[in-house]
Amino acid sequence: MCRHSRRGGSAITAELTFEVDDGDRFRDDKLDVLEYETYDLAPMDPSQSFDVVGGVGSTGAPDPAMIQFLRLVKLGGRDAFLLESIFRKEVWGFMSEPVSEENERDVVMGVIDACEKALEDMEGEDASDGNLSQNAKLCAMVRESERQALERTLIYMKQESEALDLKEYYQERRLKSLGLDSEWSREDDDVGWGGTRVPGGADYDW
Repeated sequence: MCRHSRRGGSAITAELTFEVDDGDRFRDDKLDVLEYETYDLAPMDPSQSFDVVGGVGSTGAPDPAMIQFLRLVKLGGRDAFLLESIFRKEVWGFMSEPVSEENERDVVMGVIDACEKALEDMEGEDASDGNLSQNAKLCAMVRESERQALERTLIYMKQESEALDLKEYYQERRLKSLGLDSEWSREDDDVGWGGTRVPGGADYDW
């Protein structure tokens, strides 16, 4: 699951892989979106790998492309209407921003679970053990670097899980785009149609 690399001499990465579940009732719709409606119509596989970054100066913030992919993977329940054909050309763009609190929670927990599982699978030799061969010591150093990236991402995502109510979701953005996000007041009834109606006040030319 994890692959070590270095960038710029300081950043260290590990790799996480996610995929559309074979048992997902909306799998065919999601595969259709990935095949035809993503980046410049370039097909995306239902299984995708992403780097998570650690090291000096890293905040642990995940790749936005990973979160966008996971929002689609986790899409379901009351949010499944976004997979209807009427939204097919727009749904991938919708996934670039939070969809709903439930969907965002599933995304965050998906990353947390993946990080925790990867960390559990990384038990091995200590790089400081003087009895290790050069090759074994190098492998241990790789695991330690990956561990740092995973732990930094894990911390970040746990913080995200505590701030889900602070995000703006699809329904709120939609209402705002329609100008329906403000509270109603009596003045809103005045739509500028020429004042208040009174008995006998109509000026009809019969």
